[in-house]
Amino acid sequence: MPKLWNDTIEAHRATVRDAILNAAAALVTEHGLTGVTMSRLAEATGIGRATLYKYFPDVEAVLHAWHERQVTQHLTHLAAIRDQPGTPMDRLTAALNAYAGMTRHRHDAAITTALHRAAHVTAAHQQLTTLIEDLITDAVTAGHVRADVPAAELAGYCLHALTASSSLDSEAAVCRLVTVTVTGLRAAV
Repeated sequence: MPKLWNDTIEAHRATVRDAILNAAAALVTEHGLTGVTMSRLAEATGIGRATLYKYFPDVEAVLHAWHERQVTQHLTHLAAIRDQPGTPMDRLTAALNAYAGMTRHRHDAAITTALHRAAHVTAAHQQLTTLIEDLITDAVTAGHVRADVPAAELAGYCLHALTASSSLDSEAAVCRLVTVTVTGLRAAV
């Protein structure tokens, strides 16, 4: 087949896959995890069930693909923050703020329990930890962050502390939590 034809088919498949994942997200929001069915997905996307099964074998596969896409988008966003211009401390603080915001908008407990057992979550958590650890290392080198505690331990401290964002009810509360976390990182003057 010509390259243009292959590219067109792949683009179409990607569009259909995204439509299915977007519909899954909407159904989870509206009905919860148990409200997502292949019939509802087919109806929401306007895709026949037979076609839907060509993309995903079952609802669980759809939900895991949707979650993996979300996690990948979060990591991509955090990597973009890491790579932006600014001081190491500015970039670290921006990444921690973004992570806290992502944590605050987590799903309910049932969704988290069901989706966070997947293998991609372990790999993503390692990527996240490494990203924060690298930002901390840069900030230590610049003299902004304490050097008496290993960067890996400080990264763990930050990530664990900021998971408390999931229970906070306002953006202001999240900002305060990030400020407290960053203050704990600062080098003694």
